[in-house]
Amino acid sequence: MTWRHGLFLHWPVDPAQLRPHVPAPLTLETWEGSAWVSVLPFVLTNVGLRGLPAATRFAVAELNVRTYVSYRGRSGLYFFSIDLNRPLLATLADHTRLSVTAANMRVSGSEDGIAFSSRREPLQSPTVVDRTTVEPGWFAATYRPDGPVELPEPGSFEHWSMERRRFYAPGEHTVLTGEIAHDPWPIQPASVAIHEQTMLAANGLPEPTDSPRAYYCDELQMTGSLPRWQRR
Repeated sequence: MTWRHGLFLHWPVDPAQLRPHVPAPLTLETWEGSAWVSVLPFVLTNVGLRGLPAATRFAVAELNVRTYVSYRGRSGLYFFSIDLNRPLLATLADHTRLSVTAANMRVSGSEDGIAFSSRREPLQSPTVVDRTTVEPGWFAATYRPDGPVELPEPGSFEHWSMERRRFYAPGEHTVLTGEIAHDPWPIQPASVAIHEQTMLAANGLPEPTDSPRAYYCDELQMTGSLPRWQRR
């Protein structure tokens, strides 16, 4: 599959405020004393299972909210929510512990950059067991690259936050683990106008007080493996 037209928005937050929102047994990781919450809008194209005909592949727009964790000493991601513009995929996620919700999304490009908007469908319920309703989740932004393409340098914030190849979704007795393989992110500084953003509040997360760090990635090939269950 191919990542396209993606934006990384990273906000620092107080670890003590974020820790209650991250389930055990995950360890909340920090950078320069802060935990970080990120919102990522992007499009995936050529999505499908290896070995199946090309005609079965499809595109999907996604908006996720995540933070940075480790499990058994291995760094990864924890997703507070994943919004998709394909309701069937959101329904299939009922078989995982990921909090996936259907949303109405629009993505377009112009000389001003990429315009991405997302509004959750009404009466949808996320798949995690401890939530029964979906809070309104809205996001709208226009963004464009604003600098040269660079690869994240080891030891930098960009490398710490972006070069993670797995995610974790803990349950009572097991932890769902998924891995994605790809080359280092070819990122650029991004110029962003955020028109609407309630995704952090929709997940019950602390509202940041600082402006986000913003990066753009135009395209990256990646391959995902089927998630597996690990006993805690």
